Amino acid sequence: MTWVGLPVAIAVALLVVPAGVRGLLEAGLVRENFRGARLAFPLGAILATAALVALAPLAILDDRADLDLLDPELRRWLPYVIGVAFLGFLDDSLGQGEAAAAPRGWRGHVRALREGRLSTGAIKAVGALALAAYVVSGRGLESWRYLADVALLILTTNAFNLLDLRPGRAEKGLALLGAGLCLGAWTLAPLDLLGIFAGAVLVGAWFTLRERAMLGDTGSNLVGAVAGVWLLTTLDGTGRLIALAVVVALTVFGELRSISRTVDSVPPLRWLDSLGRG
Repeated sequence: MTWVGLPVAIAVALLVVPAGVRGLLEAGLVRENFRGARLAFPLGAILATAALVALAPLAILDDRADLDLLDPELRRWLPYVIGVAFLGFLDDSLGQGEAAAAPRGWRGHVRALREGRLSTGAIKAVGALALAAYVVSGRGLESWRYLADVALLILTTNAFNLLDLRPGRAEKGLALLGAGLCLGAWTLAPLDLLGIFAGAVLVGAWFTLRERAMLGDTGSNLVGAVAGVWLLTTLDGTGRLIALAVVVALTVFGELRSISRTVDSVPPLRWLDSLGRG
């Protein structure tokens, strides 16, 4: 019955997320989006909270009532998903004070370190590396495969951060990845494992697509972490190496070119990107 996590998370998120968005607005926690509209921010904090609220009864019933409600592997991956969301929240909260010239991308953070400045983005990168190295350990992998899996987890998280420049883009990427993995492997294991987070993200997408809230780094890290864990737990060794090559290419492209301009220049991608907005 590990599948129940997804519907429970959706039900909880339908109650928690709207109230959380109102709370952010009432507290003045807003940020301008690419159109200049001031939206509730960061929605990712609300999504992580909704997932944990859903987890509470599931965890208690799973243990005390001896019900099979949670995938045992969730214990391994939960620290990474919640940990990188927290690191994103630090960036969302403290990074606001770094001004408009704050370093962006890997090159920007390396440049800042050379100048003797430690940006919140650099702290996030180091923290994500530590968390990834921890959760991937203990799986009996050869050294090079261990390092490859750590890189895949970190770079996938970062790739969704790069995607999150337009409303709903990161969530659509996660939905497409989840559908592809479930159909390709003919399994619902990804949803069984991290359904509590996927359900919250699904509900949150309604608010981002309608430009009522922004994920922030908290949310894009959360979405990217779910995607990374799905890749690691669904693909075989060869598949993970192919996925690593893809996210490396996307990361390099995102550092050198504008993903948004590329999406806008390709009609099918532009259509998919705008789907559901309004």
